[in-house]
Amino acid sequence: MTTKSATRTKFLNAPVNHFYMMIISTFTLVVLGLVMVFSASSIHSIDTKGYAFAVVIRQFGFLVVGIPFAIVLSRMSIKNWKILARFGLVISLILVVIVMIPGVGKEVNGNRNWIHLKVIDIQPGEFTKFLLILWAGYLLARREELARTRTNVIALIAPGFLLVIAAIMRGGDLGTTCVIASIAVGLFFVSGVQLRVMGWVSALGFLALAVGILSSDYRRARFLVFLNPFAPDEYKNFGWQPAHSLLGLASGGLFGVGLGGSRQKWGNLSEAHTDFIYSVIGEELGLVGTLAVLILIGTLVYSIFRISLRTTDPFSRYVCAGIGCWIGIQAIMNIGTAISVLPVVGVTLPLVSYGGSALLTTICALGFVAGVALRDNEVSKELVRRFAKK
Repeated sequence: MTTKSATRTKFLNAPVNHFYMMIISTFTLVVLGLVMVFSASSIHSIDTKGYAFAVVIRQFGFLVVGIPFAIVLSRMSIKNWKILARFGLVISLILVVIVMIPGVGKEVNGNRNWIHLKVIDIQPGEFTKFLLILWAGYLLARREELARTRTNVIALIAPGFLLVIAAIMRGGDLGTTCVIASIAVGLFFVSGVQLRVMGWVSALGFLALAVGILSSDYRRARFLVFLNPFAPDEYKNFGWQPAHSLLGLASGGLFGVGLGGSRQKWGNLSEAHTDFIYSVIGEELGLVGTLAVLILIGTLVYSIFRISLRTTDPFSRYVCAGIGCWIGIQAIMNIGTAISVLPVVGVTLPLVSYGGSALLTTICALGFVAGVALRDNEVSKELVRRFAKK
């Protein structure tokens, strides 16, 4: 082994470095997100609110609330987390059912997945992702601690996920449904479900997805167009978003047209600051910018899984793994939509896209992961040693 390889291996094997990697990648993604949300939303903000900072100020407000909250959560004991986890499914069901109440739930772009609170709107589906991971992690940990290895993992947690998915689909939110279903599959995998069984579960999942797509003319049209958004009969209809997303990415080149210089955000690309922010990054910062985002997200997900593997507490291990699956899968869905290898499903790019509920929930989930890392004796001792020197 060369000296460089040995140094790299030593760096990646140091538990404290996983904590640093998570914190630095999170911070960088959040800062990049604020910059790009401002750039992508400035025209939209002027058109709708009269000033360019309207959207980014709201995003910054959620960040200001989220960071201290995440710090508090990182110090919360596992005992208290388990108390919350027990009721994760119940709270999730309450949140998604509230959306159906007339006068409370709000419909956006055909999806009834928002709660209108006069001053702000919140999206309960974002909170259910974390709550379901906590709930599933609690059940899987109890199964492991009580040595109930014969208990079927799928039978243990799948019914709860299906109940929430059914309620969310009633509101028409296919994107959140896909993310939650993928989280469940990820938890099946990390809990040791056989690959043969995973194959059958995945097949049933794709069948259900097909039914969900075929049951709606709108979803069917969006699904069929993603392979060729420039088709003459679709370009000005359902192909408009993916086509202009690709145009933005293509015009960025290696280094981009410059921060703030996007042409697609001038009305051509709707949801430029949410679902299609990756396209604006590619147009303004070029291939270098998009690769940087991929590296940062990859680093974040890698560090979460490394922290998960080190912990001796089964509950913490399952929850961290679930959070890693969630962030990784949602990023793949968002970027896949932007580059038109996946149909438009309407999910945000974690920590980067505009979305107060999404940002707040993701930061709180990372607060949990940070707490798991800090409870590692080797990590805490190394942090004390390094800061004591200063």
